[in-house]
This record gives sequence, structure tokens and C-alpha cells, in this order.
Amino acid sequence: MTMPLTGRVRQAVRALTPGYFALVMATGILSIGMHRVGVVALSELLFVVCAATFAVLVVLTGWRLVSFRDAVVDDFIDPGRAFGFFTFIAGTNVLGVRLSIGGYHTTTATLLIVSGVTWLVLGYVIPWTAVLSRTQRPVVATANGTWFIWVVASQSVAVSAATLEPLSAFDGLRGVLAVVAVFSWSVGVFLYASAAVFVAARMMLYELRPVDLTPPYWVAMGAAAITALAGARIAEMDVAPMVVATRGLVAGMSVAFWSFATWLIPVLIAAGWWRHRVHRVPLTYQATLWSVVFPLGMYAVASLDLGEAVALPLVGIIGAVELWLAFGAWALVFAAMSVHLWRTIIRVT
Repeated sequence: MTMPLTGRVRQAVRALTPGYFALVMATGILSIGMHRVGVVALSELLFVVCAATFAVLVVLTGWRLVSFRDAVVDDFIDPGRAFGFFTFIAGTNVLGVRLSIGGYHTTTATLLIVSGVTWLVLGYVIPWTAVLSRTQRPVVATANGTWFIWVVASQSVAVSAATLEPLSAFDGLRGVLAVVAVFSWSVGVFLYASAAVFVAARMMLYELRPVDLTPPYWVAMGAAAITALAGARIAEMDVAPMVVATRGLVAGMSVAFWSFATWLIPVLIAAGWWRHRVHRVPLTYQATLWSVVFPLGMYAVASLDLGEAVALPLVGIIGAVELWLAFGAWALVFAAMSVHLWRTIIRVT
């Protein structure tokens, strides 16, 4: 007997991965990138999709929290899924930065407050529930690519704060915004180093099967790229004590992180080839594929901003070209998601 539509929807909400806000992140960053290169119509379309999916996911997540608390708790204690909650923070800030382009600065600031508070809370809760409180040892055996999403969340706070800081509407808060931007950027840098150590140790000490090399490993590249983007935005901020003290360091490390992100791309492509072509792991739609699209889009936008901030035109050209590759990946994954939703939820068989 075919399950009714309401039953299929409830089942899907119960199984909703906390990392699905990566869809918002990927769509929003591409909208920002397209606006950056002057393709305004496509940017506006992506912005609408970004805002709509954010609203839908907030509603579904709230529904899941109220009706399926056991599933939410299970996610919080699962090191393979818990760090996905940080995608809400990054998605909120990506949407906020895109809204600031349209002049909705107050809304951007509101979203920054929401995301900043959530970042502080989850930054203490998730490492404890998903990692430190586990009886299984050693903890490093549970490390995976999703851990880098914590870095992305931290740097998204920095990007949003650095975006608002130069605006005249926030003259009285420039010092605070500068501190928030540099603070969260600095925390993100240390978190990147920590996540990299844990994930590298897991890959070297334990067997890494083809099925283990999941799409979220691309977040390692996206985290490096957003660190470069946040650094570029900080380097362009107006004069403030926190900025003056760190501008040179931040700009230099941004170039280093961009370089590392660039180096990671061939590595990740080779890993995907090894997984899907050599070992024949089927390439089917899964929500974690958005964790591939977002890093591609973030790398493009980071390249565009960094190229301008540190006067490296070649970096900007690379970003402009790669932006269209990222959009192609977005279109493919969005189409696959639409087919998946049709087949598993909407269609009556």
C-alpha cells in the first residue's frame, strides 16, 4: 500500500539532515558572485531561491524540533551529522550578506545577531555532545569532513560583520563590528588547524574506504576559501583599532588560505575519481552534495574579493571563470534534488 503524501512528508522531515542549510549557502554565495560579476538577473533569481529555501528549511527544522525531538537528539550525539547544524549559521549569514547588497542592512544585522548567538551556543554544545561526551575512544576515529563546517560558520560571522562595518548606518557600532569580525576570523583560523589535524589523523590511522570519502570533505576547501574571503573583507574595512592591529596579518594569511584552497581542488577531484570511477560507488543525489557546490561557489567569490583587496588581478580572473563552473554544479545538483523530491515525496505511485 502506498504511503499517503502526509506520511511521506512527515517521514522526510524526521530524516531531514541538519546540514541541509548548505543548499542555502550554495545558492546564496552564487547569487553574491553573479551580482559581483554583473549578471544581475541571474543573481536575483538565485537570491529568490536562496530566501525561499531558507524559509522552508527554518519551518521544517522547527517542525522537526517540535515533533521529532528524538531524531534531533540523535543528530546532536552523532559526530557524522552534528556539525551539520553549523550550516544554519553559515546559511543565515550568506543570506544576510546577499540582503545587504539590496540595501536591507537592518535585516542583515538582525540575521548576524541571530547567527552570532547561535554560533556561540553551538560552538560549545556540539563539540561536547558529538565528540567529548562519547564513551567511544579514541575520539579521532570519528573525525570527518563535516567538522570543517564549524570553521565555515565562524568565518561567515566574520564576513557578515566585515560587510556591515564600513556602512554609514553603523557608524556608532564600527568598533564592535570590527572586533566581532577579527575575533570570529581568528577563532575560525584556529578551528581550521584543529579540524585539519583531527581529520588528517583519522585518514592516516584508520582505514579510509571509498564509501567513507563523502562529499563533505569538500568543505575543507570551502572553509579555506571563506577564511580567505573573510580576511579580504576585514582588510578592506575602515580604520578601527582591531583592524589596524591585524590588517597586514589577516591579508597575508588570506592569500595563504586561498592558495591552500586552490591546491586542495585537484586533490578532491582525484578523490572523487577514486571513489566513483575506480571503486564504482554510485553517484546518486544526497543532501551532502550541496557541501560540494558551496565550496566551489565560495572559492569563486573569495577569489573575486581577494583579487581586488590585495591587487592580484589574476586571482580575480580565476574566480570569474570558476564561478560559472560552480553555477553548472549548482544547476546539476538542483535538478537532481528536484527529481529526488518528486520520486520520493511528491509523486503518487
